[in-house]
Amino acid sequence: MSPKNLFRRALLLAALSTAFLGAHADTLDNIRAAKKIRVSIDLAVPPSGMTDANMKPTGSDYDVAVLLAKDLGVALEVVPTVGATRIPNLQTGKADIIISTLAYTPERAKVVNYSIPYAPQLSLVGGVKSLNVKSMADLAGKSVAVNRSTTQDKDLTENAKGATVVRYDDDAGVITAVVTGQADLVGTSSALFKTMQEKAPQRQLEQKFVLRVNDLGIGVRKDDPKLLAWINDWVKANHANGKLNEIFKKYHGADIPKDVVEKWVK
Repeated sequence: MSPKNLFRRALLLAALSTAFLGAHADTLDNIRAAKKIRVSIDLAVPPSGMTDANMKPTGSDYDVAVLLAKDLGVALEVVPTVGATRIPNLQTGKADIIISTLAYTPERAKVVNYSIPYAPQLSLVGGVKSLNVKSMADLAGKSVAVNRSTTQDKDLTENAKGATVVRYDDDAGVITAVVTGQADLVGTSSALFKTMQEKAPQRQLEQKFVLRVNDLGIGVRKDDPKLLAWINDWVKANHANGKLNEIFKKYHGADIPKDVVEKWVK
């Protein structure tokens, strides 16, 4: 091979090596270099994510993101999302991580990695008091509103035989449907159901039965082991110092049960 061709080959190998390393650089290094972390948060799921009177983001998930960015020493950029776009935002590189009531499911765990849980979430079926519903079987022949692509959607679709699952594109749409009387039954989180009860006391909404207690983790891409390790250490430290519990109690009105935390960080 001529010297000229050898030189060209060396340049090509160098370019390919650089491209390979760039493609596989851990997101943690990129975040530190950019001095900014992009976090996917749904701001329409109070009290986890919402906006205040001045249209500024707030809520427990937002406060967790603020604390994480501060401890990492970088600025926070919120990437607004809804339930169905949380994981696509991560996979397409629009966001670095997800902090958005991302409950653990085996299906999701195939495409994203979860951190150690930072908070719990109670998932339930609720509805108007006049409806006699105490179990999945009682939903036969009835319609239940859900946010598309959530664990409630999955649980009801698979297990509520004979029920009609009515899907909305975000939690705001579900809340509106229940508050205005378009829906008499809903599959949602305890926090969102509390919001519905507060917004429409005249509807006499009550909890019917619990679907599951979800572990909420921070979502990380599969090829980001260094970032995942840093986040896991951060979650453990902030459970130990009580900061994650302070945030949860501020917005949800209760402590994270100690036995739950011990199970997560043992």
